[in-house]
Amino acid sequence: SGIPPAPRGVPQINVCFDIDANGILNVSAEDKTTGQKNKITITNDKGRLSKEEIEKMVQEAEKYKSEDEEHKKKVEAKNALENYAYNMRNTIKDD
Repeated sequence: SGIPPAPRGVPQINVCFDIDANGILNVSAEDKTTGQKNKITITNDKGRLSKEEIEKMVQEAEKYKSEDEEHKKKVEAKNALENYAYNMRNTIKDD
C-alpha cells in the first residue's frame, strides 16, 4: 500500500528480507520514488517449544546436574585406573 499508480515497470521498490536465529522473518520495502516505507514481521510458532516447556527443561537440567557431575567423576576415575593398570602392565613387560 502507499505506492502511487504508475505504468508497469516504473515503480522501483527495494525489498529486504531478514531472518533471525529464532526463525522470525522481517520484510521491509521502500518505494525509491516516494520514499514510502513499510515493514512486516512474520513469526512461525508452530512446532516450537513454549516458554513453559523451555523453563521445565532448564529446571530438569539443574535438577540432574549434580548426578551428572557424580557420574562424570566416576567415569574419569575408572578411566584413570584403567590407564594406570595399562601403563603398569607395559612397564612390567618391558623389564
